[in-house]
Amino acid sequence: MRTGLILKKVGMTRVFNAEGRHIPVTVLAMDNCQVVQKKTTETDGYNAVQVGMGAQKAHRVNKPTTGHFKKAGTDVKRYLAEFRVDEDALLEVGTEILANHFLEGQMVDVSGDTIGKGFAGGMKRHNFGGLRATHGVSISHRSHGSTGQCQDPGRVFKGKRMAGHMGDKRRTQQNLQVVSVDAAKGLVLLKGSVPGSKGSVVYVRDAVKLAGPDLSAIEAAQTAYTEAQGATQTPAEAPAEAQQDNADSAES
Repeated sequence: MRTGLILKKVGMTRVFNAEGRHIPVTVLAMDNCQVVQKKTTETDGYNAVQVGMGAQKAHRVNKPTTGHFKKAGTDVKRYLAEFRVDEDALLEVGTEILANHFLEGQMVDVSGDTIGKGFAGGMKRHNFGGLRATHGVSISHRSHGSTGQCQDPGRVFKGKRMAGHMGDKRRTQQNLQVVSVDAAKGLVLLKGSVPGSKGSVVYVRDAVKLAGPDLSAIEAAQTAYTEAQGATQTPAEAPAEAQQDNADSAES
């Protein structure tokens, strides 16, 4: 089991596949996702990776949190999440995780907080039919009706479906397909919808009910991306050591 990622929901759009069919996708973006803490069986009793994403102003966090990030050697993160991992999937503190952590075509599970609807009635919240719209009902057509019995038991049972707060609950959408990955722009496109509103944070993991992705293919994609980034690096952006070596060779 590998670590998951923290991403931000940008919105929905559609893309076209090779056959010309359009696929509805949700666009997820990542912002400087790094490993902040590594937990092992020897020190914490279990294996896990704490991941941080997004920038946060240092003066907006308390001193213990500031010390936590200082110990990790990373910038202060706005969002933190912990993912249980296998021992061979542990990552070192400070490791930056890119969007190519996921492979195009693999299945993932996405967790997030659903859109809040506020206080909703029984018809909207629980799909009740309401009262009659004609004779015998006055001003209470959308009420949910009786909520209990007579003197015995004389109370409303816990869990009774009634009007109340709707939405804003943690939900997980399972087995969503990764349609496309753009490591340079930090974008992941998933087929279908994910919980949450635009701008909300979601947590993406490998699907737990299906076989895991091909790790060798993911490593190959990450290696190819790293090599491509190195090939496109301009001389001005080249490391200082390489520039010094070139200068020394020119003098000799």
